[in-house]
Amino acid sequence: MTGGARATEVDLRNHLLGHPSHTLLNNGSVSTEELTLPGWTHAYSGKVRDLYVESGRELDTAERVLMVASDRVSAFDFVLEPGIPGKGELLTTLSLWWFDQLGGIPNHLLVDGDIQIPDAVAGRAMLAKSLDMFPIECVVRGYLAGSAWAEYQQSRSICGVELPEGLAFGDRLPEPIYTPAWKAPQGQHDENITFERTVELVGPVAEELRRLSLEVYSRAAAIAEARGILLADTKFEFGADRQTGVTTLADEVLTSDSSRYWDAASWAAGNRKESFDKQTVRNWLVAHWDKSGTPPVLPPEIVAQTAARYRELIERLTGSAGFDVIVPVDPAAATICEGCE
Repeated sequence: MTGGARATEVDLRNHLLGHPSHTLLNNGSVSTEELTLPGWTHAYSGKVRDLYVESGRELDTAERVLMVASDRVSAFDFVLEPGIPGKGELLTTLSLWWFDQLGGIPNHLLVDGDIQIPDAVAGRAMLAKSLDMFPIECVVRGYLAGSAWAEYQQSRSICGVELPEGLAFGDRLPEPIYTPAWKAPQGQHDENITFERTVELVGPVAEELRRLSLEVYSRAAAIAEARGILLADTKFEFGADRQTGVTTLADEVLTSDSSRYWDAASWAAGNRKESFDKQTVRNWLVAHWDKSGTPPVLPPEIVAQTAARYRELIERLTGSAGFDVIVPVDPAAATICEGCE
């Protein structure tokens, strides 16, 4: 990777972060909600994850970050109330399991015996190397679902990738396809783009992003299918290692938040809409909200159903049970992040 290309990526990343020490609310105001973690300072919050750097360091120059998964749940570009209790630990558990399955793919995890993850976030935090992130969501689809279904109905293509006539919702595609999206600045919608547009944004590394994304998807889909689960689609994020320039898999990977999983037997029987993710939340919102103003508070039964789906996926993939999540009867008793963006 050339020095000029890397400088461009840093500029794009800085543009995306905006004011990294703050959290944007749905109404555009700023929240400084953060945990007090000895030795760490809050640096940035996304919809679900919070980044901390070692005290005295800045995010742009830090060698490592503490990535903390919260219990926040988002849909339609809003963070909802309440969160899903235990969700942060479930997502982190699944990410770590997948990183372990994907040997040979460089990832952002760090193992440093001199640095301990604070007890307050144990189980839902990862120690990761700092990367210069690419402003691309690397989406891979093996089945026709979600926004891809709507696009296919209009153009018989997805992000410039031509598909055969006659496909139905939920059909397996002839082969997995790469359909990237541009990560828009805070407060704006991500934009589906063609591969050619990706090249314009990040240069020659675009080809490596596509290759790695398709490789990771294919390996993960095979692992999941052997366990009776179909990986319909997923998204990855990559960054450049600041020391070596190596393209590195980052953030969460193959979780219920970043992926669409289906039960293989149900899919074969024609049920192609129930997934192991927050689709339960989306379905409830569609039925109870017109997408204007502030979203309604999620009822306890929707919170419980969503937590159960997250938990079931982990148990079926990993073969480990015992991921208990206590769902409060009163939604107000749950930890709530009011519209963190």
